[in-house]
Amino acid sequence: MIRWGLIVAGFGMFMLAGCRHVAVGFAAGGPPVCPYGYYEAPPYDCAPDGYYGPEWFDGGVFIGAGPWYHGRAGFYGHVDHALDYRKGYRGPHPARGEAPAQGRVAFRGTAMHDPRGHEAPRGAR
Repeated sequence: MIRWGLIVAGFGMFMLAGCRHVAVGFAAGGPPVCPYGYYEAPPYDCAPDGYYGPEWFDGGVFIGAGPWYHGRAGFYGHVDHALDYRKGYRGPHPARGEAPAQGRVAFRGTAMHDPRGHEAPRGAR
């Protein structure tokens, strides 16, 4: 009888551990907290200062990209391909939760992306 009680208790602890894991998954489902925004495609790493043009910010706050975008429909904004890891950039990236630097880097990009990272069609520039 004691053996069955231990088996049931062990199974219950296993189930609770599984529930705890699911709760952590939902808590981690928000947008990355990055000083200059995050790339608009997985793995949503923090983008370096200067990757996004000014239209990606509203009052200094990043409007989001990927599944966390919260701007207007049909939006295309400027990005700097020289700072895009998918285009070969291997320089530094800020860490999640890092504070922005005092001075901002001048934006130099000419490409345009939608909030999911797709290039703008010709004529949308």
